[in-house]
Amino acid sequence: MKKRIFSGAQPTGHLHIGNYLGALKNWVALQDEYEAFYCIVNLHAITLPQDPKTLRQKTLDLARIYLAAGVDPERSTIFIQSDVPEHAELAWTLSCIARMGELERMTQFKDKAKTLEQLVAENTLESLIRPPREDHLEQILGGKYSLSANRQRAGVGLFTYPILMASDILLYQTDLVPVGQDQKQHLELTRDLAERFNRDYGETFRLPEPYIPKAGASIKSLQDPEKKMSKSDENANGSIFLLDDADTVTKKIKRAVTDSGTAIEFDETRPAIHNLLTIYQLLTGKTDKECVAHFAGKGYGQFKAELAEATVEFLRPFQERVKQYDDETLLNILKPGAEKARTIASATLSSAYERLGIR
Repeated sequence: MKKRIFSGAQPTGHLHIGNYLGALKNWVALQDEYEAFYCIVNLHAITLPQDPKTLRQKTLDLARIYLAAGVDPERSTIFIQSDVPEHAELAWTLSCIARMGELERMTQFKDKAKTLEQLVAENTLESLIRPPREDHLEQILGGKYSLSANRQRAGVGLFTYPILMASDILLYQTDLVPVGQDQKQHLELTRDLAERFNRDYGETFRLPEPYIPKAGASIKSLQDPEKKMSKSDENANGSIFLLDDADTVTKKIKRAVTDSGTAIEFDETRPAIHNLLTIYQLLTGKTDKECVAHFAGKGYGQFKAELAEATVEFLRPFQERVKQYDDETLLNILKPGAEKARTIASATLSSAYERLGIR
């Protein structure tokens, strides 16, 4: 039997070319080799305030992007996390064996708490979920708030969501998890929780291993090559979103920062050019040597023009495929996906409950 992989993305922000090159492209390749489960993790999204209508629309839009990227419902199981309630049930079970100290060491909690602090500072926290009431905002926004203050106001879900992530993975007896470097810490927690449960209550969960692609795992911002390209970058020119039109893509690449020097080659000491050339290589399928030879003697202007053309040509058919899936078509794909996922998830949860003495 094929080994099993699980991965998912949140329906927040806008997916960018780095999400495709670092994750979706690998998902498509891996679905031939593994039994693949790809989830829209909408329960993770509500750790920060969301507009309900927008969240629902982005959930469906993300499913469209999965399909347009080449995730095939005949070869992979695609579903929405909230359609499988076992995710939340197992998360509670795992939270009872997790340690406070483990969660406090999760670096992304600190990052999200900072995001919360920024929302408060920008007077946008309340407006994300309802029209602001002046008296309520004055109460919330009065004075300056430090990170420690926002740790007090942060929802418990923001602190415990790595446990829900562990539940997502362990429910499916997952062998392999495609993750970026920034998610390795969460996978280590997942393994720790699985080992602890197996030791205390009996063998129940498979221990997942990370799959980290060698190339394209961390595409950087076009404006700051020291940072990852982000769905929520404050500088919109830093990310090429998958649904950007041709003119927007061309302008963003034209404005991309470069390094000193003139050579266009893979040199990690010149991170801006290295990043741009990596994007070009991954979109065109050329080897390192072919890329360097192609741009030998050429300037940054020509390089950026060709990179923009390659990016636009990649995105054009992708965006056409996105338009093919109306809501009814999506639901006809997502419903059987959730049913299949529940079959496996419920079996895992029942096994865990039996060992705990709940059933």
